[in-house]
Amino acid sequence: MKNGCRLIGVTGGVASGKSLVMELLKEKGAVCFSADQASRVVAGRNTCVLEMLKSCFGDSILLQDGSLNRANLAAAIFSSTESKETVDRIMHPPILRLLRAQMEGAQDDLSFGTLIAVEVPLLFETGMQSWFDKTIVISSNEPLQTVRLKHRNGLSESEASRRIASQWPMELKAAYADIVIPNDESIEKLQERVDDIWHLL
Repeated sequence: MKNGCRLIGVTGGVASGKSLVMELLKEKGAVCFSADQASRVVAGRNTCVLEMLKSCFGDSILLQDGSLNRANLAAAIFSSTESKETVDRIMHPPILRLLRAQMEGAQDDLSFGTLIAVEVPLLFETGMQSWFDKTIVISSNEPLQTVRLKHRNGLSESEASRRIASQWPMELKAAYADIVIPNDESIEKLQERVDDIWHLL
């Protein structure tokens, strides 16, 4: 905690509902940042990161306007362990630098008691838990994650399963977390759970 701001790290498995929880926290007054948003900034058009990705994977990861084709990059990431490691090596350092700068700027400028929530899918995998006062894992069962991925990303069952398997098991993430919010029922139930957690934060 710095200047009285509370730092909350939000993570979970793919398609577990992290972004929805972030929206609910934002509605309650939290200041929110995310690794996904940071990735869009650092890999924007005419950036060094985008040029490095292009040199590794070719023009197939670009849209016609020269910006990053995120769907094609994701397909490349999950095609092999080597590809994933390459992307992580290129993108993780600038993403983490930007998130750190955003958090520090918010802590300097915001009032006492402000809650700063940061969504990081690989929070524990990248050892970022020390950045936060509390960590929250949004959990969901694998069949539901699979259904959400197929619907949201247009993936086949095998592609969805491969993406889920590429991350830490949900049980392991939950074991590291200070707070676990299940998201395997209705949106209304998730809202109730976030309301209860808000008072604890």
